[in-house]
Amino acid sequence: MTAPHDQWESWETEAAAATVGPGISGALTAIVEPDDAARARLVSQFDHPVLAVTDVMALRANLAGAPTVIVLGPGCAGAGDLQEVGVLLGAHPEAAAVLLSVDMTPEVFRHALRVGIRDVLPSPAETDVLSESVARVAAELVIGFPTNRPPSAGEAEAVTELGRVITVFSTKGGAGKSVLASNLAVVLARRSPKPVVLVDADLQFGDVAIMTRLAPQHTIVDAVDNLERLDAALLQSLLVRHEPSGMFVLAAPLEPQFADRISAADVLAVLAVLRTFAGHIVIDTPATFNDVVLGVIEQSDDVLLVAGMDVPNIKNVKIGLQTLRLLDTPASKLHLVLNRADAKVKLDVGEVERTLQLTTEGRIPSDMVVPQSVNNGTPVVLHSPRSGVAKAIEAIADLFLPVGATKGKVARRGLGRRSSR
Repeated sequence: MTAPHDQWESWETEAAAATVGPGISGALTAIVEPDDAARARLVSQFDHPVLAVTDVMALRANLAGAPTVIVLGPGCAGAGDLQEVGVLLGAHPEAAAVLLSVDMTPEVFRHALRVGIRDVLPSPAETDVLSESVARVAAELVIGFPTNRPPSAGEAEAVTELGRVITVFSTKGGAGKSVLASNLAVVLARRSPKPVVLVDADLQFGDVAIMTRLAPQHTIVDAVDNLERLDAALLQSLLVRHEPSGMFVLAAPLEPQFADRISAADVLAVLAVLRTFAGHIVIDTPATFNDVVLGVIEQSDDVLLVAGMDVPNIKNVKIGLQTLRLLDTPASKLHLVLNRADAKVKLDVGEVERTLQLTTEGRIPSDMVVPQSVNNGTPVVLHSPRSGVAKAIEAIADLFLPVGATKGKVARRGLGRRSSR
């Protein structure tokens, strides 16, 4: 009889040599479940070789350094077992876990999240649901641990390069901040080879999720609640993927009262982790100078100031600019974007620029496709890609991409997250 460790090594060789396929994604699969019948049932749900053991101790002896997805059966959902899993995951960054639990209470979710488990599914789980979860987690591991060789000089430089932070702000509600932020993130995601994350920092009344037709299972509250152990892997597990574009979203709290639990320092800590793996982070903000907004603006590489083409909007943006200048915000990172900027509004763009003492770097025309796309839950650059609005946002995205970056969808390093649509 072949020893478990030898079996594991043969599967590792097979996985490395084979073409990556659905449900495997280049990672190995291990099942931990003390009950014989439940363990056998889980094994039967996979169409590729798996290692099945009765407890975490037996699994520990068989981890071979390759990306490994651990499927924890319902017999491992106890507090003691989960604590042991947390220790194992901390010692083996090449491994990640999915938990099946009969009890789907908030306490189970919190405990699972605390120890580093990537996903929690109801037990018994449908085969397609389980396979999708394992494949998604496997894809994340393969991206994070592609080989054991030392990084090349170019790769080492890429690791230390932090993502670019772009904050979209206006001092007047209804200026079009959320529309611009969500559409800009979509364009960047389709044209950037690295992940793009859209953060909804309107902590009381954020609209990003509804404008992109997403129903996130996690929000920024979950990230803040786990700041002491927050790393790239955990934060990635809290993002929701917008499948049509490939961007990722860190949603605002589901209830306004949760905003009181989040400080500016909390948001900046989350932002610091995002910058370690995302190429661009686009931040939507409320129309107010609160501590969170001031902190985010200070840490941003670029700030898009959105002004609607009406007198109250221009007046408020002028006051906002005065505030930013008093705070010594570098003028080089401020970019003026005029929304609904066409002849119909009877305001001269040159006069607006003289009033604000800024040159316009983006002009978005008025168009009924904008409210139509918002009501449809589809960003206008996807809903009406040939419209003047979409072309204007594409031009704004050019400001933050290398010269010659491909327009349209390109291959990119996703995080393997599941959308909730």
